[in-house]
Amino acid sequence: MALTIANVVVRPGAGWIVILLGILTVAPLALRQVAPVAVMVLIACAVTAYSILESAELPNAGIGLLLAVFTVGTMRSTRIAGTMWLLSALCFVPSFLSPTGNLTLAKLIETTLVLLSAWVLGESTKRWVRRVREEAEHARRAAADERVRIARELHDVVAHHMSVITLQAGLANYVFTSDREMARTAVTTVEATSREALMEMRRLFDVLRLDDDQVDLSPQPGLDGLQGLVERVRATGLTVDLVVTGKPKAVSPGVAISVYRIVQESLTNVLKHAGPASVRVEIVHRARYLDVKITDDGLGLRAEGGLSSYGIDGMRERAHLYGGTFDAGPRPEGGFSVVASLPTGRGHDDSGTGSRRPAVGQGGIGGATERRSGDRGGRGRGERS
Repeated sequence: MALTIANVVVRPGAGWIVILLGILTVAPLALRQVAPVAVMVLIACAVTAYSILESAELPNAGIGLLLAVFTVGTMRSTRIAGTMWLLSALCFVPSFLSPTGNLTLAKLIETTLVLLSAWVLGESTKRWVRRVREEAEHARRAAADERVRIARELHDVVAHHMSVITLQAGLANYVFTSDREMARTAVTTVEATSREALMEMRRLFDVLRLDDDQVDLSPQPGLDGLQGLVERVRATGLTVDLVVTGKPKAVSPGVAISVYRIVQESLTNVLKHAGPASVRVEIVHRARYLDVKITDDGLGLRAEGGLSSYGIDGMRERAHLYGGTFDAGPRPEGGFSVVASLPTGRGHDDSGTGSRRPAVGQGGIGGATERRSGDRGGRGRGERS
């Protein structure tokens, strides 16, 4: 900019009008970030007048115009930027048509192409910046969505552990004077459950922090944690049967934690709402699907206000997220049933885009030879589906 102004000012025989026009071809660039189109139009007018008076080519009169075209290309729509480029190209036509002008056709074409390059470069820069911003926004939204997803875990984790703690604390209080050993066992369970709940809540709060660099998560529970979950629920006095059928196969982490949470939420509902009951948890490994069924013979869930208040919607969402099926409702013979089937991850992605499948039933729950796991405190009910 300074060189262009100096070139105009020191030009021999330059009048004050020429000097003023030369300054106007570059000086408005200081405001190009604020009003790029207005600056472009002002510079274009100055360049047109300057080129007629001085018969100048792009190097002398068009440097400011070149920068103005580039700026408009980066900050305005393609339509506006294209119009401004056309205006910039027309600035040198009067000098070309003037009888006294020395701007040849070749120079006019060269100048037009240089200005076109400035526009294309500005347009490319704009699209690159937009893409970078979109990627950053997508990453931000993905992180926010992940935080929301993990926050939903809070209901499942806290509800389950607090149910166990409440029942065990009530049991300890009830038998405190009559059976000190049972009371001690109940208090021990309360302590262990409280510690685990605290650890899970700390993990969740770490994830919910805005500072992602501080997040340090231990592994989330999965299928291998079902036995421990059942043992903790049994410690409350509830009779629980865990039946695993089929040959275990590799399961995607998202599906594994979803199955764990479905079982956890179902057992929590039994503890809170079913009254004295027995529960049967069935896990069936099939070729491409993992089936889970939780049935109880308790009082069932009350239907007032719908089933969403019992976490049914959350369980259904988990199953559907991974392309699975879900069903829950009262059983004709009494009690309640939760049935879900999720793809194991083979042939399915882990982002919830897997295809839907027929409802559980064919070759799934109840269709294979059972293998029992940990039958302590429960009675075998293999004939019940």
